[in-house]
Amino acid sequence: MSTSRSVTPSRRGILAAGGAVGIGALLAACGKGKGSGSANGGAQGGPWSFTDDRRKKVSLKNTPQRIVAFTGTAAALHDFGIDDRIVGVFGPTRLQNGKPDPQAGDLDIRKVTIIGNAYNQFNVEKYASLNPDLLVTNMYEPGALWFVPDDSKGKITPLAESVALTSARVPLLKIIERYAALAKSLGADLKAEKVTDAKARFEKASAALRKAARSNPVKVLACSGSPGLFYASNPGINADLMYYKSLGVDLIVPDHLDKGGYFESLSWENADKYKADVLLLDNRTATLQPKDLAAKPSWAKLPAVKAGQITPWSSEPRFSYAGAAPLIESLARAIEGAEKTT
Repeated sequence: MSTSRSVTPSRRGILAAGGAVGIGALLAACGKGKGSGSANGGAQGGPWSFTDDRRKKVSLKNTPQRIVAFTGTAAALHDFGIDDRIVGVFGPTRLQNGKPDPQAGDLDIRKVTIIGNAYNQFNVEKYASLNPDLLVTNMYEPGALWFVPDDSKGKITPLAESVALTSARVPLLKIIERYAALAKSLGADLKAEKVTDAKARFEKASAALRKAARSNPVKVLACSGSPGLFYASNPGINADLMYYKSLGVDLIVPDHLDKGGYFESLSWENADKYKADVLLLDNRTATLQPKDLAAKPSWAKLPAVKAGQITPWSSEPRFSYAGAAPLIESLARAIEGAEKTT
């Protein structure tokens, strides 16, 4: 379940008054910069093309040198070796204490321009000033660019070509392979030790999870908490859950899904509808964590909570071998050490 897919935090204005005029001037400047053939404008690398998951073939005269991406997307590309060409990010990037958001992975957020740090934040003027060659993001719903606000999409998309990769309804491994293909097209060396080591760790973790699920078949519920609702997530649509289920994890399937199919919304009075031995709890900054949930009597009564069998769930995983391997290892350990509670 992904609450930011369905719960819109307080909306903030993207442009100050008169911002549209500034965007027009920047757009004109961007056009001049890209035609100049400067190294920063994408003059290196020769012709480039990539067909994304909208079945849209994106073609450029030169391999993109200035990439702006959703934070988790940028982090995944970084894991495959695309680094210095990522000049800007949007989405959860920096926590209130100044540290990187978990979605930033190993990306050095000091080296990129943050053009939005939360849902519906996207500074169009700042984006235009980066003179981008390419925008890359996830796509949880067909045709929808993740974290690109609908109300300013018309100003954003003309500034650079975009690539969108499916992030749901397809198993995790397939999405990672698509990210690898995109990174390779951009010039990443998929045979680099960093990448091959991460892939080996991913495969080892997957084997460990398969073994744990077989030897200790406990029931697992992927879930998320908000002040008013408890969400039971659907392993038939979330990419990571689909993959875990394919490895044999006994993930509970909610029987009354909300529109969109990602989860079932339950009142806290009904949070015990599904009997789980292990709770895989959404750990994103926008969701409630165990310390926040402790005051809810219905949470405290859940068998998995009483048994202390709660493990973090990165419900928007980083789609790379390096990003996914630790998540799989964590779930394998949780299942190995869990006891039946129901």
